[in-house]
Amino acid sequence: MTFFESLLALLMVAIVLLQVARRLSLPYPTMLAGAGVIVALIPGAPLFSIDPETCLALFIAPAVVDAAFDFPLGATRRFLAPLVTYAVVAVALTAVIVALIAHMVLHLPWAAGLALGAIVAPPDAAAATAILRRFAIPRATDAVLKGESLFNDATALLLYSGALTVLHDGGLSIPVGVRLAVAAPGGLLLGIICGYLFAYVNRIVKDTLGGVLLQFVNAYILWVVADHLHLSAVLCVIGLAMTLANRLRPEDLDARMRVQSFAVWTAVVFTLNVLAFLLMGMQARMIVSRMQGEHLREALLFAAVIVATVIVTRMVVVLSFTFAEARVRRIEHSLNQAVFVGWCGMRGFVTIATAFALPEEFPHRDTVVLTAFSVVLATLVLQGLTLTPLVRLLHLDRSEEAVQDLATARVDLAQTALDSIAEQDGPEADNLRYRLTMKLRRCLDREQCGPVDRLREVGLIAVRAERERLDGLRDEDSIGPDAYLGLQEQLDWNELTLLRDGDRKIEEI
Repeated sequence: MTFFESLLALLMVAIVLLQVARRLSLPYPTMLAGAGVIVALIPGAPLFSIDPETCLALFIAPAVVDAAFDFPLGATRRFLAPLVTYAVVAVALTAVIVALIAHMVLHLPWAAGLALGAIVAPPDAAAATAILRRFAIPRATDAVLKGESLFNDATALLLYSGALTVLHDGGLSIPVGVRLAVAAPGGLLLGIICGYLFAYVNRIVKDTLGGVLLQFVNAYILWVVADHLHLSAVLCVIGLAMTLANRLRPEDLDARMRVQSFAVWTAVVFTLNVLAFLLMGMQARMIVSRMQGEHLREALLFAAVIVATVIVTRMVVVLSFTFAEARVRRIEHSLNQAVFVGWCGMRGFVTIATAFALPEEFPHRDTVVLTAFSVVLATLVLQGLTLTPLVRLLHLDRSEEAVQDLATARVDLAQTALDSIAEQDGPEADNLRYRLTMKLRRCLDREQCGPVDRLREVGLIAVRAERERLDGLRDEDSIGPDAYLGLQEQLDWNELTLLRDGDRKIEEI
């Protein structure tokens, strides 16, 4: 098969497994990684080779931009202490401990051991989010997990690139030290400057497909430029995304463009995530096949030690911080939430991508990549499969509170809308006031939702009738394709406004 045919076959396997994972409530990264191993066992299975230097940019840049754009700066300021502790202290401590073990057991150079530590140190909140999609965990806990996942990627990748630089140059010299010291602030500053520049350019290309494409091109180009300048590429794209999120005005990124961008980014990032786990599984199988019996046993034993190390280190850091914060701030600590956050240490996307990106001449590369794969697989199975019962055991499901928060926000928005048209007259304003009043009444008292439910029911009947008539007009050739698609899109929006919250969501799997 050609490369394109093999890729299509691989994606089809992934789609089938995603549906299996959804029905069995299993972490889909685990199934995909395992499937990669199985696919690699098939005689004649294709070999996918990706240039290590391209790997990080290809897989990580869009994921980081997507996460950073959606993360509010207010949450960063509010949860600064836990974010610094989990995203910087915990990652650095884990990396150092892993480097020490690798130096003692595998006799890796310190820089190589630190690179391994940086690979396995950062947890992935996306894995926890995929598993916990049926629950609503406390909002503060959710914000800390997502913020930690974003910033610990920056910490880990900074350590990773620094360790590889020292390893390549044969030691930590003054020029190398200066370069590493400038990497973080320089990358962040470059990203912020480019964010301001792109906010201006976006006004020219908005409401075009070229504008959506430019978002991806900018992310990749900025990553590559920062890398060539020996700056922190991940902090660069984080600075870009957060600057854009706070600088773009409603007229710069209107509703149409925002919906289009959100759909495209979600699909692309998810596809890259799927491919990364599948390809990692295939590479792990090839690595195992190259190892002899005794060598393989030693590598797996080393991997098991590293798995235990990363899990225990995170739990110790989280629990220690929780007790210290409670003592310093004289507040009552939540042991249940601390245990939960500590257990949400599944490794995922970044660990996979950075292991992929290791140069071929890296010391003990096969053992290191196998260890990274083992950490991802073990944490996803051990922690991923136990998160759901743990939420119930610790009584952390806040679904009712989430519904109440949503209702409160809707009351605020509906009242704001009513106030804005208070001076407006005419049947159009009266009709809108009636609809907003019904929404307000429903949010204030769920027992008074009869008129709203009736409006939804009647509205969906009308939309379905319009769709049938629109299809008839197309079949009769009474309407052109452009007009048909425009009216179809308008009906889609009308239907979406009538659907319940759960019916509007598109799940990952």
